[in-house]
Amino acid sequence: MSQKPRILIVDDEPAVLLTYTLILEQSGYLVDAVRTAEEAKTELRRKHFALVVCDLSLASGSHRTGHGGLDVIDFARRRQPNVGAVLLTGFADKETTDEAAAKGIAVLFKPIDVSDLLRTIRPLAGGSAA
Repeated sequence: MSQKPRILIVDDEPAVLLTYTLILEQSGYLVDAVRTAEEAKTELRRKHFALVVCDLSLASGSHRTGHGGLDVIDFARRRQPNVGAVLLTGFADKETTDEAAAKGIAVLFKPIDVSDLLRTIRPLAGGSAA
């Protein structure tokens, strides 16, 4: 029996975090959900994740100051070079989307369609969770 893929979700909006957690757990994933970049880094030090799903802009700081989604993903990849990554954003400039693409990070724009989320996550988290 194979272990379910573990996903780390990082979003500073509690309702969004809960929604993604419920959707992914119902889809068969193990989910750890946190609200800040620092909490994400703590979890990344403690556990192995198949995938990191992270909001671009976190309340604790912008993506240019070490506390945004790209920084969390960079931190995750320093610990686990092959971890999958999805960046969630309500808006992103071309520079940010180009940077994400160059790093092999999928980008989904809010509001996120559930089927798009699951279709994006499935191959990045190591296949089907069920």
